[in-house]
Amino acid sequence: MTTSSRINNQLLVIVFAQFAGTSLWFAGNAILPELQPFLKNTELTSWITSSVQIGFITGTLLYALLSIPDRFRSTYVFLVSVTLAALVNLIWLLMPVKAETLLISRFMIGFFLAGVYPVGMKIAADLFKAGLGKAMGFLVGALVLGTAFPYLIRGVGGSFPYRTLMLSVSLLAISGGVLLTAVVPAKPVLNRGNFFRFQALLSLFRPSAFRPAMLGYFGHMWELYTLWAFLPTLIAYYKQQHPTAELPIPLWTFGAIAAGVIGCVGGGYAALQVGSTRVARLLLMASGLCIALTPLMLSGPPFLFGLFLLVWGATAAGDSPQFSTLVASRATIDNRGSILTLVTCFGFLLTVLSIQLMAWLVAQVGISGWLFYLLLPGPLLGLWSMR
Repeated sequence: MTTSSRINNQLLVIVFAQFAGTSLWFAGNAILPELQPFLKNTELTSWITSSVQIGFITGTLLYALLSIPDRFRSTYVFLVSVTLAALVNLIWLLMPVKAETLLISRFMIGFFLAGVYPVGMKIAADLFKAGLGKAMGFLVGALVLGTAFPYLIRGVGGSFPYRTLMLSVSLLAISGGVLLTAVVPAKPVLNRGNFFRFQALLSLFRPSAFRPAMLGYFGHMWELYTLWAFLPTLIAYYKQQHPTAELPIPLWTFGAIAAGVIGCVGGGYAALQVGSTRVARLLLMASGLCIALTPLMLSGPPFLFGLFLLVWGATAAGDSPQFSTLVASRATIDNRGSILTLVTCFGFLLTVLSIQLMAWLVAQVGISGWLFYLLLPGPLLGLWSMR
């Protein structure tokens, strides 16, 4: 086997492991309808979904401050983290179904996924010196597909007992971690001595080679997860305006989110030709234009609206791997894992703020196309920082 073929095979393994691991993140969405009868307080549903994200923010911050991705072999960090997340995903099945149990379980899953998603990016950055933008495109594409997958399950009417589904997802996640450790060589550790990497945290606030890409990533995150969170609400609003249109909301949501895979992978190949910076700028500009056109598209026919959602989904997610590429390639080798983890942490913190602000506005004034202008500062900040 040639060196090129071996590296490509390793990339496929990393992509599979990333998808398998991050599927734990969104598995809870697929079983919420089955769990709802057990929950006394229906208002906790949103917290059950958000608790994974809060746990991820906490985990990434701790992983970065302890420099775990840089002090230990990345593949081992990935395997241990994904195994712990998979076990936490199963433990609550042995207990009575209560909201408190679910909240703690989902929080801990998010916490341990801090050693999966950003660490997977670090493994790719260590492995691919050239063509990193393409590799990151596949990696983030795997995450996007994992996000969309629960909506596909609901849309096609697949009904698995929730215990079977959760067991299957946990086994899938562990198998991805084992395969990754067996196939991808572990890079030697260069920095065992420092437990706390406060210099990595401080470097985020200083002028640096990766700072423009970091700010661009923050702008991208302000838009992306709020768009994903409120896609079903936007589609339902369109359906109200067009009662004769047949719009299966879960399937349309799946299509819009899954289109991000095309943006991620296509952007990765484009980056090989024109560079990650140009691709990120173009996709930021396109997603910003989609935000601006939202009120107009809501008055259009279903075909045009569906095409619009596909374009928006592809462009909103497609710039993420290129920002990760720019941050990873411009960070110093000895603290690359900590930098990637910290940037991811603060990016997801912004998503919580954006989602909560949008939810508050929807509760105050109701849903409308103009309300999505709240997302416009994200692409504008990204374009300004990448100027």
